[in-house]
Amino acid sequence: MFNFSKKDKNPKDLKEILRGFDSLEKKVESLSKELEGYKGQSKFFVQRIGIIRYNPFSEVGGNQSFSVALLDSNNDGVVITSLFGREGNRVYAKSVKNGSSEYALSEEENKAVEEATKNK
Repeated sequence: MFNFSKKDKNPKDLKEILRGFDSLEKKVESLSKELEGYKGQSKFFVQRIGIIRYNPFSEVGGNQSFSVALLDSNNDGVVITSLFGREGNRVYAKSVKNGSSEYALSEEENKAVEEATKNK
């Protein structure tokens, strides 16, 4: 195999150079196929994020509650909501398909999904 990066290994003749190019061409083809596979998979990776912080209870100070939407390129994913109160913390998760959910979303959860879908 011919390696262009090593200075101490010089090709002996034109045939060796051509074999090196042939080997490189095969590697590039292999890498191109692998890259196409990753492109197909990446559609399902989290690509869009929206987060809203808020205070749902008047007796607790600060915006310590939040809703976060984690969506892929098809606007599919999940909304996770954490409600912080004096008695404790509650966490809810709701699935999202094509930017909407089969479950009723709160105002803040809807805002998180909207923020995520506008971040393309």
